[in-house]
Amino acid sequence: MRIGLFIPCFIDLFYRDVGIATLELLERLGHAVEYPTDQTCCGQPMGNAGFVAECRSVEALFVRNFDGFEAVVCPSASCVHHVRNKSALPDAIRAKTYELVEFLHDVVGVDALPPACFAHRVTLHNSCTALRSLDHEPAPELNVPFFSKPRALLARVAGLQLVETERADECCGFGGTFSVSEAAVSARMGQDKVSRQDASGAEFVVSADMSCLMHQAGSAARHGIAMNYVHIAQVLNAKADA
Repeated sequence: MRIGLFIPCFIDLFYRDVGIATLELLERLGHAVEYPTDQTCCGQPMGNAGFVAECRSVEALFVRNFDGFEAVVCPSASCVHHVRNKSALPDAIRAKTYELVEFLHDVVGVDALPPACFAHRVTLHNSCTALRSLDHEPAPELNVPFFSKPRALLARVAGLQLVETERADECCGFGGTFSVSEAAVSARMGQDKVSRQDASGAEFVVSADMSCLMHQAGSAARHGIAMNYVHIAQVLNAKADA
């Protein structure tokens, strides 16, 4: 499959290893992956702040960058949610834009994943968007049978021990612009989250949303908690011989 790699602006600026891991993982699966070099923000921060009209120029650029691909894959649930459900992009582009976990689970298939080894105790963080917009797991308020796409992927990783964090489904407090408009509340929610992660005995927190992990890593550092935060792409791409 010819895939357009959509990398969120904050990952491009601060977490390029996540983008590289996503690229390598897709290529190891045999896909032809291209990264349009003039891509910019998808417009999510402006859209969430109510500046919908100001999103139009970046959406037009998104079309020019990704229109010709069979699929668009992005390692961020919140960005994919904006593109698919909140933008004014053409339906054809919205429909073929996937978040990495759902692409691997729903399109590629769990059994097709390449070998990976990550011999650590890991706890999982699902972002609010991943739960309520992209169905990584059932939202906690829903009375439906449990399933988990990220857990199914992580179960394929040799040596990985998944441990549970108490009230793991609660928001970490980031919420994009929420962390700016409600900074004190956001900071306390982050403190509560990382304290529970620390109590779990995990060495690493893994998530499909690096924006949440950015917030949590800052909270952990401020409160003297020695925790490691990694994107799920980095775990799934961890080579067995590394």
